[in-house]
Amino acid sequence: MEMSSIISMASSSLGIGIISLVIILMRAVYWVYLKPKRIERILRSQGLKGNSYNFVYGDYKPMAMAIKEATSNPINLNDDHIAPRAVPFDHLIHKLYGKESFIWFGSNPRVNIMKPQEIRMVINNMRDFPKPRNSPLARYLLTGLLALPDQKWAKHRKIINPAFYLHKLKLVLPAMYESCNEMIKEWKMMMNEKGSWKLELDVYPWLNSLSGEVISRTAFGSSFEEGRRVFQLQKEQAQLTAQALHSLYIPGWREEAMKKGEAANDDLLGLLLESNNKEIKEHGNKSNMGMNTQDVINECKLFYLGGQETTSSLLNWTIVLLSRFPNWQEKAREEVNLVFGSDIPDYGGLNHLKVVSMILYEVLRLYPPIPTIVRAVRNEVKVGDLRLPGGTQITIPTVLIHEDPEMWGEDAKEFNPERFSEGISKATKGEINIYLPFGGGPKICIGQHYALMEAKMALSLILQNFSFELSPAYAHAPIMFLTLQPQYGTQIILHKLH
Repeated sequence: MEMSSIISMASSSLGIGIISLVIILMRAVYWVYLKPKRIERILRSQGLKGNSYNFVYGDYKPMAMAIKEATSNPINLNDDHIAPRAVPFDHLIHKLYGKESFIWFGSNPRVNIMKPQEIRMVINNMRDFPKPRNSPLARYLLTGLLALPDQKWAKHRKIINPAFYLHKLKLVLPAMYESCNEMIKEWKMMMNEKGSWKLELDVYPWLNSLSGEVISRTAFGSSFEEGRRVFQLQKEQAQLTAQALHSLYIPGWREEAMKKGEAANDDLLGLLLESNNKEIKEHGNKSNMGMNTQDVINECKLFYLGGQETTSSLLNWTIVLLSRFPNWQEKAREEVNLVFGSDIPDYGGLNHLKVVSMILYEVLRLYPPIPTIVRAVRNEVKVGDLRLPGGTQITIPTVLIHEDPEMWGEDAKEFNPERFSEGISKATKGEINIYLPFGGGPKICIGQHYALMEAKMALSLILQNFSFELSPAYAHAPIMFLTLQPQYGTQIILHKLH
């Protein structure tokens, strides 16, 4: 009797195991084959074109091949049509199938959206078009606002916004100047040691280090040495991705001191804690209405990663283009000298640099730090004339949009800061959603004004002290790694002006 019961129980367990295995396999087949094929039929029925779905891998293999081929050689120095190198597979699909196309990111189809009215709809509707879930590796790097679900994102954004108001950024300007001026002094010292009025160097590591130094000073103020050590660890984490840091040290006294009203509020961390404390007090001292310590740490990590990579990318490509177009370099220098003379650049003057602003806007158009924007589709939704099923993703190919002659005119692939002489709205003919260097909509980069102010400060000081040209050793090779970077560095020759 006991033996038959054991056999019966074993048979039942085996049957349950087999049924569970069958269910798991059926679900797997649905997610990696049946669902993608169903979505593909829906997309093709609406006139969208792309490669046929390749089981599990999607377009990964041709994507990897396109990237390998594109990054194997530099491009022509005078070529600002960077899409074939920066986003080679997107460019290839666009060339083969046109604007209304899609690619396969594994088993997820990504539909290209390039019409202004469709872009507007996608970037302004966070509920229907959230950011896709990050892979486990990406979560090590994308912290803070970049990784939060919508409700928590809204709370954090409300708290962080005041730290980046223009009148608050005025408070961190001295820290920006101090870091930029130290770099200028080092370059002059190197020239003096060589007994020369010129110096050849790879400027990109300097600009990258400068941006990290600035964000360390502006984030931590007098505690920037601690911040610099923390952020150096994060930089290594970004480069090694898989080796995640579980926690970061931020001087703990700041939080308690801010609660007592004793800590400084002239740096980003101080401004953030001030705003956080205010939000908590306005809701009856309920701590859950603000950010906890780990939230603050994550936002500081994002300050650094975004602040350093975005600004160093902008400054790098500005130096490249002004080296190639010395007439614009001279126009910018004339304006800087007219506004500041030999004085330290100040907040009011930086905001009145029209030519410098035009140049920076045009650099961001041709060399956007982030060449694509990706959004997810949770449930079936209409985008213009398209009906996109849940499970689809959307790609807004910023670099392709910025180079589109239909939107920017026949000189779309050429450096022409004059197009921004009357501002961004006039340059885009009122369609501001076709200019997306910092993203757009509610989730537009919170640090865009910070990045532009730092770039203006650094560029003003460089122009006051040096003229510059590209070295014969420079190879033009934009590549996407976190942001748009120079694959082989940016070798320039500096000439001291006085």
